[in-house]
Amino acid sequence: MMEIGENLDKSDVSSLIFLMRDYTGRGKGAKDKSFLDLVIELEKLNLVAADQLNLLEKSLKSIHRIDLKTKIQKYAQSGQGAGSNYVNSLQASLPNLSIKEPSYNSRLQNGRSKEQRFAEHLHIQRKPVKTSIQESGALLPQLIHEESYRMQSKPLGICLIIDCIGNDIEYLRRTFTSLGYHVHPFLFPSAEEIIKILHRFAGLPQHRDYDSFACVLVSRGGSQRMMGVDQAPTGFSLDYVKSIFMGDACSPLRGKPKLFFIQSYEVLSSQLEDGSLEVDGPAVRSLDSKTLRPGPCMVHREADIFWSLCTADVSQVEQPTSSSSVYLQNLSRQLEQERKRPLVDLHVELMDKVYAWNSRVSSKEKYYLSLQHTLRKKLVLST
Repeated sequence: MMEIGENLDKSDVSSLIFLMRDYTGRGKGAKDKSFLDLVIELEKLNLVAADQLNLLEKSLKSIHRIDLKTKIQKYAQSGQGAGSNYVNSLQASLPNLSIKEPSYNSRLQNGRSKEQRFAEHLHIQRKPVKTSIQESGALLPQLIHEESYRMQSKPLGICLIIDCIGNDIEYLRRTFTSLGYHVHPFLFPSAEEIIKILHRFAGLPQHRDYDSFACVLVSRGGSQRMMGVDQAPTGFSLDYVKSIFMGDACSPLRGKPKLFFIQSYEVLSSQLEDGSLEVDGPAVRSLDSKTLRPGPCMVHREADIFWSLCTADVSQVEQPTSSSSVYLQNLSRQLEQERKRPLVDLHVELMDKVYAWNSRVSSKEKYYLSLQHTLRKKLVLST
């Protein structure tokens, strides 16, 4: 990696940092990073390793440094990448330290650690740039293993649809029913009612017989909190919603994919203060302690979550002629038409469609979509 870095000029490094912004974030100090700094970040996110150099190859090709791409390919083909001669970038930058990294498989035995979770983190909050989104999408790392989640139960699982706006519930119900879910729609609940609904369904023993769980939330709120139809100023924390279905709180769903699709119409933060309802922290339910006792292959509590969050300006639903969510419409269409493809791949294309919409509308009409997931296997909704 040091040899590659020495052959890159400042503009090359800047281009690489720009291409990797969806993985490493858009911090203020990004422009001061060196190539080794960038690779260290990617190694920490499990996107670059001795036997995992595809992302770097494609990045170098995108900035027209075919000479360096070829050098990496020759290195990988020589067999050195899989052997002990590989020195990661952190070791290269700290030559006096001996750092032994655990294998990828051992890191996944109990799910990803807190530092590593949601490593594959994609954002679509971007301005017009020289590189097209298709090129950026091409840089997504390939899945390291092809083991798939079991998705054969009938029904596939329970799907909750909680809609506090009222524009999307019918076609969402049709879509998830067609996928094989037992759909439970709730229209116009209050914030307090939403929390009660989530707890009630998280406690259902039927989850043991199903292969997955899905939840669609549509309401006013923000990227961290949501409100019900009563528009309680504080509302409830989205992290709390997630915690209710994690492995330690909902043992029948441990090890199974839990899918969340959230459309939040953003309200100014000043409107989310000093309210009567505020729900944070871990879910508190009466659980059999025996079911929470760790076994030899216990999956990490935060594993197997697919979290798709879209925010848009609240003015879109405060007009007399408000329409369905562009995000949810396209999601529904893709799930119906391309259900045999991996869900992560479908979501990447969904982000393309939302970005294309954003490129031709005003700022008040834009949608901002992100994906965070801790899936340990390939997920295909229709086998």
